[in-house]
Amino acid sequence: MNTLVIQNLSKQFGRTLAVDSVSLTVRGGEFVGIIGRSGAGKSTLLRLINRLNEPTDGSVRCDTTLVTALKGRALREWRRDCAMVFQQFNLVGRLDVLTNVLMGRLTSVPTWRALLSAWSDADKLAALETLDRFGMADFAAQRCDQLSGGQQQRVAICRALMQQPAIILADEPIASLDPRNTQLVMDALAAINRDLGITVLCNLHSLDIARSYCNRLVGMSAGRVVFDGTPASLSDTLAQELYGLEAEDALSSPAQHTAHILDFPGRAQVA
Repeated sequence: MNTLVIQNLSKQFGRTLAVDSVSLTVRGGEFVGIIGRSGAGKSTLLRLINRLNEPTDGSVRCDTTLVTALKGRALREWRRDCAMVFQQFNLVGRLDVLTNVLMGRLTSVPTWRALLSAWSDADKLAALETLDRFGMADFAAQRCDQLSGGQQQRVAICRALMQQPAIILADEPIASLDPRNTQLVMDALAAINRDLGITVLCNLHSLDIARSYCNRLVGMSAGRVVFDGTPASLSDTLAQELYGLEAEDALSSPAQHTAHILDFPGRAQVA
């Protein structure tokens, strides 16, 4: 089932409590949008789940596995099963697209094979099929630093899929993208969730995008969960309370207008 249970999770940096006693249960196959103003604790929460940051208190459990107690190889395997997609892509620009995608296999192949780029034919075929799924196969031999931001983010998503994860954590994956590339990247995440059954937790600033794609929204403010429900149950009044002075931008981002005009294939349909 890959049920993720977060209990009283906290993270303190000096005197700042970035995440404050967060408790959530995320069922396998959900597409959860984590929303809130900048500094609300959204990114820190994802990094705590993946163990890129160590919690000050609380626990993360996936089914019977106590994630917050993992070390060594078991921790590396968790990071393979719980893949991260970052805002800044984290690709190796001088390497071609195919090699960057194949790096998603680093935790599953011998180190010597990765160092020598001696990838198996099966891995190469899987990488090409994954690129083709998201319209990037024609760019397999191109350097990543020659791609647009949206193309790079789709390559990063393909790399995450090569880990064969049960969960994908996407940290503001569309923050630096224009409306068209926003659509393409969100469609890719929606397809992964819908077609492959992979759980997706995605930090988003645009409420319109979150409402269009996610079947559940978790609102954070000052490190705490202040809303947890369906997109339909989040009223504009609640959103304005959640975002404060940022509400106008969140409710009327450029991507919002694209969301109303374009028919997103595969997006979550919200009543």
